[in-house]
Amino acid sequence: MHKMITRLTSFAAAAAVAFTVIGSAPAPAAAATDLTVGQAEQEVVRLLNLNRTKKGLVPLRVDTRLMAIARARSKDMARKNYFSHVSPSGVDVFDMLNASTVKWYAAGEIIAWNSWPTLALSAQVANYGWMNSTGHRNIILSSSYNYFGVGLAVAASGKKYWTAVFIKGPDRTGAWVKAASPKVTTGTTASNRRVTFSWSGGDVRLPVLTAGFRSFQVQRRRNDGSWTTIWTSTSTKTYSTTVGLGNKLDLRIRGRDKAGNWGAWRLVKVAL
Repeated sequence: MHKMITRLTSFAAAAAVAFTVIGSAPAPAAAATDLTVGQAEQEVVRLLNLNRTKKGLVPLRVDTRLMAIARARSKDMARKNYFSHVSPSGVDVFDMLNASTVKWYAAGEIIAWNSWPTLALSAQVANYGWMNSTGHRNIILSSSYNYFGVGLAVAASGKKYWTAVFIKGPDRTGAWVKAASPKVTTGTTASNRRVTFSWSGGDVRLPVLTAGFRSFQVQRRRNDGSWTTIWTSTSTKTYSTTVGLGNKLDLRIRGRDKAGNWGAWRLVKVAL
């Protein structure tokens, strides 16, 4: 058995609460091939959000800035051989958040280390330990946070150091768009067809501070030419035009939320 130690500090305003748990997790099944560090981090991201969805909670969104901070925290512990929310130089995650471009209203950090032989097992054990500690579990299942990041570092000794950083911050996630298959009907002449595009969209729901949906931007191009804008900002959800036989028409739509965040383009193609 490998001992597993986890500790948590969570700040809301100026209050701090700390928990320590020592115990051992049941041995998970070993993977045929191990994960990379990046894959192991994504596995913990998946597991933490799986904990939430099993409870009917909205998943947290990954923030690449928080991923970088979490990795830096884990690397510092691995390199300097300590396990604490405060570094030997007196810096904690909240100092790092304040020194970054991250805007946050509340934040929490959970950390763990273990010496399981693979990163796949280490990821499972870290999640197990956190979820079996009331304080850690409260952070993971909190409705007060909307973004998070996970970082892993492996020390020369083989110890795996895990950090997860959670914040409540402004909505930074773009809106979503779904597009239906274009409807093609008889055109005005025998050599063309009427093509109707339709779509829907909305703002991605966060556990807290969802900005709300604002508008769509719609562009088109014919026969792989340049994109031209039909609407810069609209609530319209359909577009119809005629297309000559033997031609192609592409339409792309993206949505924006009330915080100004754009989602990804949704591309729809028609070839007649």
